Amino acid sequence: MRVFLVLGCFASAALVSVSTLAAEVKVLTAGAFKPVVTAVVAEFEKQSGHKVTVENDTAGGLLKRISGGEAFDVVVLTPGALDELSKAGKVAQGSAVRLARVAIGVAVKHGAPLPDISTVAAFQNALLSARAVAYIDPAAGGSSGVYLTQLFEKMGIADRIKAKAVLVPGGLVAQRLVNDQADIAIHQISEILAVPGATLVGPIPAEIQNYTVYSGGLSASARDAEAARALLTALKSAAARDIMTAKGLEAR
Repeated sequence: MRVFLVLGCFASAALVSVSTLAAEVKVLTAGAFKPVVTAVVAEFEKQSGHKVTVENDTAGGLLKRISGGEAFDVVVLTPGALDELSKAGKVAQGSAVRLARVAIGVAVKHGAPLPDISTVAAFQNALLSARAVAYIDPAAGGSSGVYLTQLFEKMGIADRIKAKAVLVPGGLVAQRLVNDQADIAIHQISEILAVPGATLVGPIPAEIQNYTVYSGGLSASARDAEAARALLTALKSAAARDIMTAKGLEAR
């Protein structure tokens, strides 16, 4: 017997078929998309009866974990990483869907003066004037950290930034502002907005901006493929798109 229901505020997800027995769905997500997943899951669990667990890591960290055999049902990663996992038989062929993209932004501690980052020269000056600059450790595989390391090399300021860098292995970089380990944080905007006590100054200048695109995919060996597919559909709903906008991402 199957029960059909409309996912409340996720009406655009249409009718979702679920088993009378609740399923357990494990989601692995890149950190910048976690706030969206968490918000969508709350309503999804309520409407579907399924139980969802959410774990996040850097894109590189997730790729390594899944390649190493970690079980999951839904994954949110960059398109390139999903393609790699699909070719390896970890992600179901043809299941990947584009979800959103997010820009890199600059943050300071709440109440601190807002630095001028309106031009590339002003952004560079703000970094060089800062006591300490926090960003994701590129060795951890975070997309923004990898990009920023390359950017600083191109700008010719890599050595000067390295001397004051606070490299974060994963998680919310802007927390380093709150505990005074850094006075500027550079991270994806959705993750900056998730930190109470941090103020978003704005995106880095358009000429040097780098967007990270996120796509969702299904495990090739999902425990309940129907429930996993229903959650991925919810992540593409109109309500999910509204959540993305509120949390600093651009729905795709």
